[in-house]
Amino acid sequence: MNRSSPSASYMFLIAGSAALGGFLFGFDTAVINGAVLALKAHFAAGDWEIGLSVSLALLGAAAGAFFAGQFADRFGRKPCMLAAAVLFFISSIGSGLPSGIQAFIFWRVIGGLGVGTASVIAPAYIAETARASLRGRLGSLQQFAIVTGIFAALLSNYAIVSLSGGADKILWLGAYAWQWMFWVGTVPSLLYGIAVFFIPESPRHLVAQGRIEESGAVLLRLEGGDARAKVEAIRASLGDRHSPRFSDLLIDAGNGLRRIHPVVWSGIGLAVLQQLVGINVIFYYGSTLWRSVGFSEQDSLMINVISSIVNIATTLIAIATVDRVGRKPLLLVGSVGMFASLAAMAVVFATAAQVGGQPSLSGVSSWIGLGAANLYIVFFGMSWGPVMWVMLGEMFNNRIRGAALALCGLLQWLANFAVSTTFPPMASGMGLGGAYGIYAFFAFASILFVWKGVRETKGIELEAMQ
Repeated sequence: MNRSSPSASYMFLIAGSAALGGFLFGFDTAVINGAVLALKAHFAAGDWEIGLSVSLALLGAAAGAFFAGQFADRFGRKPCMLAAAVLFFISSIGSGLPSGIQAFIFWRVIGGLGVGTASVIAPAYIAETARASLRGRLGSLQQFAIVTGIFAALLSNYAIVSLSGGADKILWLGAYAWQWMFWVGTVPSLLYGIAVFFIPESPRHLVAQGRIEESGAVLLRLEGGDARAKVEAIRASLGDRHSPRFSDLLIDAGNGLRRIHPVVWSGIGLAVLQQLVGINVIFYYGSTLWRSVGFSEQDSLMINVISSIVNIATTLIAIATVDRVGRKPLLLVGSVGMFASLAAMAVVFATAAQVGGQPSLSGVSSWIGLGAANLYIVFFGMSWGPVMWVMLGEMFNNRIRGAALALCGLLQWLANFAVSTTFPPMASGMGLGGAYGIYAFFAFASILFVWKGVRETKGIELEAMQ
């Protein structure tokens, strides 16, 4: 294990390969967007059934995230990511071949298992293979892959609808357009599996398994310098290593009592608030939302494509600044901006004229609504979108990372499930203005949380995390 100059390009290559799991995450998030109304008509489903068909996949993702940490600590990060690719591939085929709404939900849950697994393992793997000086940028690749996956799904949906004339129309081989929307997902799942096959195992996992020489070889290529000293630092940070367990997340509170470690609470807050501000409502129900206020199906899908381009562009801002500015300042700016734009959306929808029991935007109000929605995406994309994943991958010490990520991933997906399931009935019962008012409340709460509950992690080595 001699000294060698580090290869930044190699580090970016393997981080990008792992981040392809985020692409599957984003694709799965958005692909159903263009199929919601066609599914509703095809299966004669009600609001709650459609809400569940969208969101029950998220329970699969919650389960995948919860068990992924233990699986990855025992068998490795690579096998975990490969399993995620296989699950998503199977789900992409099955989701386009349902015999009923129940079968559709089953295949979506299978895909959710894979997406949930990739969602927590990819940021951990990237954090464990990145130099501290590059960790923010490399960790942000996860969110960049997510928003690129969202864009690919929305663009694919738009192209399919343009070719077929509607999601409920026959396209090729006697199959409906909405079926082809899901089948497209087989391509990125194959690419992800191939890419992951060729990347090395996490050096932190290798040390934990006693595979010292392998770990040293990986660290030598990733970081250069004295790989042996780095291995010893990792070894010391692991302490008395045992099988991962959730009791490790507790600390002594005195008088024989134990409490959850403050850093775990911080991770939980980041994971849950990222969803409670309602971002995935835009990507799960965007086309339905814009159609409900007067836009055509094709125009609604194009609005979603434009919004996803905005999301990609603003994620690049985070990649360029997160290692320079820091995590906490970006989160604060994002929270303030999200609160202001969500409040504007709530006012616009609450005061819109009603046509057939639905708000109808026209003239200035339509431009304000569109502008506020895209500003909301800007502030989310430059802050909470990528920074949450960066921090979850790096903020926990080596002893508890797997268990802490499993818990935070579980709660993040459960929050996603809660928001996605309740949006259709909530929008019907209290209107879009009321729904966005609730998301604005959580954006305001995120300001207070970041100010008081988030510790800056910029530039700190993983072995120095408390």
